[in-house]
Amino acid sequence: MLVTATLERVFLMEDKQQTITLSDPESTFSPEAVLNFYANTYPILTTATIKGPQIADDTIQYTFVSTMGTKG
Repeated sequence: MLVTATLERVFLMEDKQQTITLSDPESTFSPEAVLNFYANTYPILTTATIKGPQIADDTIQYTFVSTMGTKG
């Protein structure tokens, strides 16, 4: 028997050397729309890029990588 399951999307970001897990605000949002949604709460995300998706711990994980504060 074949069983299918929908994996939950989670969004990860790092702030002050701490990983923060953000829930999916709306399953129909693209990862870019989720980034824009959370940028209102976390201004560091206004310059972030999206890494992923990666499947881990039975979730689909996208990582928001901030380019703020990096040189070069």
